[in-house]
Amino acid sequence: MSTSKPVKVGEFYELETGSDLETGTFYNEDLAPTKVKERTWNKMNIAALWVGMAICVPTYTLGGVLTAYFGLSVTEALITILLANIVVLLPLTLNAFPGTKYGIPFPVLLRSSFGIVGSNVPCLIRGIVACGWFGIQTMFGGLAIHLMLSAMSDSWASLGGVGEVIGFFIFWALNIAVVIKGSESIKWLETLSAPLLLAVGVGLMVWAGGKVSFSEMLAVPANRPAEAGFMGYFFGGLTAMVGFWATLSLNIPDFSRYAKSQKDQVTGQIIGLPLTMFFFAALGVVMTAASPALVGEVVSDPISLIGKIDSPFWVVVAMVLIIIATISTNTAANVVSPTNDFQNIAPKYINNTRGVLLTGFVGLLLMSWELLKKAGLLESDVSVESMYSNWLLGYSSLLGPIAGIMIVDYFLIKNQELDLVSLYSEKGSYPMVNYTGFIAFLVPVALTVIAITTGFLSWFYSYGWFTGAISGAVIYYIAANAMQAQSVPATAQ
Repeated sequence: MSTSKPVKVGEFYELETGSDLETGTFYNEDLAPTKVKERTWNKMNIAALWVGMAICVPTYTLGGVLTAYFGLSVTEALITILLANIVVLLPLTLNAFPGTKYGIPFPVLLRSSFGIVGSNVPCLIRGIVACGWFGIQTMFGGLAIHLMLSAMSDSWASLGGVGEVIGFFIFWALNIAVVIKGSESIKWLETLSAPLLLAVGVGLMVWAGGKVSFSEMLAVPANRPAEAGFMGYFFGGLTAMVGFWATLSLNIPDFSRYAKSQKDQVTGQIIGLPLTMFFFAALGVVMTAASPALVGEVVSDPISLIGKIDSPFWVVVAMVLIIIATISTNTAANVVSPTNDFQNIAPKYINNTRGVLLTGFVGLLLMSWELLKKAGLLESDVSVESMYSNWLLGYSSLLGPIAGIMIVDYFLIKNQELDLVSLYSEKGSYPMVNYTGFIAFLVPVALTVIAITTGFLSWFYSYGWFTGAISGAVIYYIAANAMQAQSVPATAQ
């Protein structure tokens, strides 16, 4: 067949690919729409995906972040985490719709709002954030491997920081191997690990619960000034917690393209995300409060806490579970997206395997300074914790405008109708660069930069994800309608 065409199958669209796209610049098989037979993820698979992604070390520390840095009490912090994950369900489920209907990944969907070539800019912004998270999570996983082997061997324990570096590379290779095998291996891993991780979390909550008084812990007052109002601190914390999944609210089509139906993707996300995030953040608060009774000092990092347990057997068991938890988070949240994003740059030269390897090497490069420091080859005051809490969380706040633009483009401008063939063609109905999308993105980013550097409009940065998403959406809607009024709109489908 020489000419490609979309084919409607029930509520879905497939693409019958002809030589026009196969020989074109912007198509490869890994970025192509999924076939209906490949859309096998039901609501429980999608719920398991979120359980696997939400149970990780950064989630465990969220309660402490809100109490220490945002001036909230324990009770206020836990309520904020729950509300934030209910709020973030809106962009997650809305941006998942086109992925489910058309079977397209995040970079291809961006071609509608930013242009065929222009989509690479937001793709790379999202991809670099994911590579940073990949490096950080791999550092946590490498530490777990090192502590597990140290509990089994005194000679390994004597390696110290060098053992952590070796553990990093072992964990790095495990992550790369899972994603190279494709979506089914990720689905299998998440479905297998989800019930196991939840069971372990419940067990830890029961174990630590005997060491603390829940009523006393929840009654601990906030550390903000007595005269300070609650709402400013609350909305600052809420914005940070929404920003935690700002990345996935963009690239959720990378997973929803495998959903069996819109109902499955919506239901699965509602089941899997808010309660898991709330439960594991609450577990972190309880375990941290119980740590003085357990190990004699306050420890807010679960890996370090478990590593202090005076029982090699339980250390090994716990570290195996942490390794599984971190792999399930890392592969889905931090490898899939940049793999697709890098492919979007040059689909004819970068396939899934090359995209995975490129993601791995960028993540390795971003963590190289920390690895050299652990190996004793470099001295640096910059810590992984500061990179996690400052640069990555701040950078994620810039992703709000992209989420708003994507939602408005698909639901209000395109009316949920995409020209599937043109998304892969330089001669279709989508421009190479959609300047409307860039205007709507750059204006909120400029306001954010002004707020950070001058203090003027400081509220715009303080509530960055919300202000960015809303302003980006409004500007795009106005500009896109103005552009359509000046030209004949392309025919959908």
